[in-house]
Amino acid sequence: MTTDRRTQSEALGGRRAVPWRLGPWRPRPLWTVLVIASVCGCGWLCWMWFRSSTFVQVRSVKITGLAGPDIAQIRSALTGAALQMTTLDLSVAKLEAGVARFRFVQSLAVSSISAHAIVIHVAEQVPVAVAAYPGGTRVVAADGQLIAGGARGVRLPKLPLAQSPSEPVVSAAGARAAVAVLAAAPYALIPHIANATWTAQHGVVVQLRKGPQLYFGPAVELGRKWRSAIAVLQNRYSAGASYIVVTDPVHPAAGVGVSASRAAALGLATGAGGG
Repeated sequence: MTTDRRTQSEALGGRRAVPWRLGPWRPRPLWTVLVIASVCGCGWLCWMWFRSSTFVQVRSVKITGLAGPDIAQIRSALTGAALQMTTLDLSVAKLEAGVARFRFVQSLAVSSISAHAIVIHVAEQVPVAVAAYPGGTRVVAADGQLIAGGARGVRLPKLPLAQSPSEPVVSAAGARAAVAVLAAAPYALIPHIANATWTAQHGVVVQLRKGPQLYFGPAVELGRKWRSAIAVLQNRYSAGASYIVVTDPVHPAAGVGVSASRAAALGLATGAGGG
């Protein structure tokens, strides 16, 4: 055994045997570089093909945030553009170009929720009222923001404020409730509303320009309340009503033939209340 070890040591030049040792780095042969480049290139081409293929084609489009006068047109434009894309190759720029003609659209946010479905959130700045306060007026958007400038071509209801706003948003609780009611109204009705106010007794009160007052109560279930109010307005038996109460949208009530002085005597709002 000793002789074998001595022989092995002499064969190695007196050095201890090392099972493995790093050698100096040598450049890869050209064919290796070409193989690696080819694999990477094929992978990139496969990825580009897959992200544009029908395997990830957009087939379902959900659109949120719409509230202005062009809901149907905006929805159609966005859906048509999105269906030409895939969930791995979404172009916000192309979607924005499709709705650039709609003046109230501010921005879009797009996200995919599955291999074939996306959600598009539309941020709009839809004017719903003109805030009137001591010393001036400002256009109010559906989210309560005060918009610089006017709203061309749109006849807006008045939103009385007791004092000048100290920030670029409607902050008084009653006025914010009135804005919420206006924002929930079908936009075609906005030009037919004279004003929206708030009273402690009746909550939000909407005065139609050529029609009765609408008593909404608190700013909840607004979609149902508006549908209820419209149903009563369209009913021929409500002709001549001075007010319609939709605090309970399931059981609306119309006051027929009540004069303004009689309504005041009964404690009903006359549309002069403030925010």
